[in-house]
Amino acid sequence: MAKAPVVQEDLVEYGFRRTIITITAVLCALLEIVDTTIVNVALNNMRGSLGATLTDVAWVITAYAIANVIVIPMTSWLSQQFGRRNYFAASIIIFTVASFMCGNASTIWELVAFRFIQGLGGGALLVTAQTIITESYPIEKRGMAQAIYGMGVIVGPTLGPPLGGYIVDHFSWPYIFYINVPIGVVATLLTLTFVRSPKYGEKLKANQVDWLGIGLLSAFIGSLQYILEHGQQDDWFNDNTISTLAVISFLGLFFFIWRELTYKYPIVNLSVLKDSNLKVGVVMSFIMGFGLYGSTFIVPIYTQSILGWTATDAGLLLVPSSITVAVLMPFIGKMIQKGVPQTYLVALGFLMFFVFTYWMHDIMTPDTGEEHMFWPLIVRGFGLGFLFVPITTLSLSALKGKSIGEGAAFTGMMRQLGGSFGIAIITTFIARFGQEHRVNLIAHLDPTRIEVQNRLHALQRGFMSKGFSPEVALQKAYKVIDFGITKQSSVLSYMDIFLYLGLLFLFCIPFILLVKKGKNKVDMSEAMH
Repeated sequence: MAKAPVVQEDLVEYGFRRTIITITAVLCALLEIVDTTIVNVALNNMRGSLGATLTDVAWVITAYAIANVIVIPMTSWLSQQFGRRNYFAASIIIFTVASFMCGNASTIWELVAFRFIQGLGGGALLVTAQTIITESYPIEKRGMAQAIYGMGVIVGPTLGPPLGGYIVDHFSWPYIFYINVPIGVVATLLTLTFVRSPKYGEKLKANQVDWLGIGLLSAFIGSLQYILEHGQQDDWFNDNTISTLAVISFLGLFFFIWRELTYKYPIVNLSVLKDSNLKVGVVMSFIMGFGLYGSTFIVPIYTQSILGWTATDAGLLLVPSSITVAVLMPFIGKMIQKGVPQTYLVALGFLMFFVFTYWMHDIMTPDTGEEHMFWPLIVRGFGLGFLFVPITTLSLSALKGKSIGEGAAFTGMMRQLGGSFGIAIITTFIARFGQEHRVNLIAHLDPTRIEVQNRLHALQRGFMSKGFSPEVALQKAYKVIDFGITKQSSVLSYMDIFLYLGLLFLFCIPFILLVKKGKNKVDMSEAMH
């Protein structure tokens, strides 16, 4: 077994060294977070240049998220095996090389494969960067360390969409990956020069490593994600691949839980989930991830494919919402410290997210303008602000010592997993609802109605005035009406998605009452070890 770790004060840095380490760690955390959202506004361009469907291109996001989810719970263990500095540097290198390969991808599935590898490196950056910053500051200044890290984390999602939009509009989509390369090279050199590792004790021998646990976790998450992504287009369980993967996913989960509860050196400590607050917290984190990443995915797709916006405009639309979250976070933190129950704040956050989704459902048309979406997205920012910090502190409020770190890993993992589920389910239901609405709209389009005939004749005359023969003009008139039906059915499917998202959040509010009151203050420095 491992020996007692070094006293963490030995890792405290001062002056220039601490400044460089802080900048390096925040930069790496930013790289990871920006890359979760920067691709959202480039999906249409990727889809066009790589000849992919919307369902296929969604894998560019979900592959990254799956890799994050797999590696996040293993990060603490991997740091102990390889040394924190070495593991952090290796993760940056993996992330940087994979970024370059993403930019060079010539098919959608090449891009998805390299995004998965990029996610394996990126997942480690977020968790390890927080640990490095915390341990570089003395105990009395760790609140400031968390504030610095927190602001970096908040800025990331804000930077992603507009930065991605600018790059796509002025260059081309591969450059959203190429910009990571110089930053990654500098971060690697700074890490190897300045970052130090705690002295962990004995490493596990090769035959003690929980290889089976790693394999079972990967099989469970990977199979489940494939089912969610391809179930709709492959006719769900009528497809042999889907049915086989459903069995693999179920067995993977079952045996993963059994393995982690019975193995002496588990890769993930599941026993921490005995805490009732954490159980509720991980579910809430999942649903928050579902709404956060799902709405960040659907808004740019709607504005670009339905409203015809540029990628830059689609990205800039989300900025006020993200700024609202950043401004609100310190106030939420103070409210928690003053004793306002996290349950009330989380319930308020879910209610605000419901208001946002219902408002979006109400204003969506084929001609909705930016002015219509501004205030709903501000409400979304308030909702997310009331969810982030309260859910984390609520989840960890009854835990102590080492368990806080393990609990924090679960909330982070479930938030990412919720995001990948959200995107997969949303793409599936956009297709399904769109087909249903199209059938219904066509059924109500009676060619004998005078309004329909007048519209057809007006379109036909318009095309004839441009020199087309009556027969060709009539065919084009039918195509215009067909395009209008397709567009309207798409808008109706987006409205359905927002409505069901809102109902999901509204449904969660009563369950917040299941949480027992814990301490409101969580020593986040404990969560680092």
